Amino acid sequence: MREVHSVPVGYPHTQAGAKAAAANYTTVSGSSAFLTDKDARHRAVSVMAAKGTASTATKKADHAAREAVSALRGDNAKVSTKKAIARTGVLSAHILGFDAHGAMVRLWTTTVRGSAAGHATPKVGFQSVTVTLTWESNDWKLKASSSTSGLVAPIDARQASNVTSDFSDYVPAAAEDPALSGWAGQDGFPAPYARSERGARAAAVSATMLYGDPRFFTDEDWRHRMLTATAAPGVLPSVTSDADSTARLVMENRGVGAGGKTADGSELITRTAALATRSISFSDQAASIEVWTASVGGVAGKDETQRPQVAFLRMTVDLVWEDGTWKTTAVTPSEPLVPSPPAMQEADPADSFADVGGASNAPATA
Repeated sequence: MREVHSVPVGYPHTQAGAKAAAANYTTVSGSSAFLTDKDARHRAVSVMAAKGTASTATKKADHAAREAVSALRGDNAKVSTKKAIARTGVLSAHILGFDAHGAMVRLWTTTVRGSAAGHATPKVGFQSVTVTLTWESNDWKLKASSSTSGLVAPIDARQASNVTSDFSDYVPAAAEDPALSGWAGQDGFPAPYARSERGARAAAVSATMLYGDPRFFTDEDWRHRMLTATAAPGVLPSVTSDADSTARLVMENRGVGAGGKTADGSELITRTAALATRSISFSDQAASIEVWTASVGGVAGKDETQRPQVAFLRMTVDLVWEDGTWKTTAVTPSEPLVPSPPAMQEADPADSFADVGGASNAPATA
């Protein structure tokens, strides 16, 4: 993929490509640069918007930026663009309609907005975003977008909110938004990555998302094929053994069978969204990338004690350049980075999360 005015462009003419475009355009529209810099915002809209829609899209974007000011300043008098926290993670993506000329995609997203200055910890939010795309000039372009409140998952009770200064590693200058591509190889997993820092970041994002896919836990064949596609050959046996043990443990603890269902028909829900990435180290032979993630896990059913919860973790992904692409040698949870819960919003019932489960709702990868 390439970028024009910080907007990822160049998507495949596929459902996965449409999912990636919808996700990226939503992420860009919620970024700190888009919300705080008028010139950058207007340039981005000119890249994303379909023919004949730029004027309306620009007005809508300017309105959204004005609405975001109170969230981005935290408890400070003004917004500090250098300290603003505005990140969006895509937890699920569902195709509502698709043909050769257009697509409609519904996203379930989590957002973190606030400031790394002051005392008010950035807050999490959940949205349901419907994105209408048109295939134009050999790419997916944004025709319309609308959002409403999305499913609210409670923050894992074991995670306490961080203080504002802890978010300094994820201010605009320190970290990048993930960019999903929608491209995949013949095996269905992400195609080879460029031998660059950006390529390493993309490989790290895909790894964290794939490790959080429900098929990782419920489908042994899929899990083994995914690990073969993403892990370095030298660590593949040990990684596979560890992954099999983890999957069995999750299935047993949740009371889930091989089809991803419990005895009463409830469904295992697991998703991992990448909020941002930053490089810890990089060379053309090896890289270590930290990915700030939001992971949802639980069971969609009548048992509220198993209601899906969201955990915010920093994942360290170690990679090596091998076989013409970046391969993982380890994907390790590190310190949590936890925003404040949504203000004045109750968590949704457990059974309502069934709408975001299953392979058909998986987002595109990077």
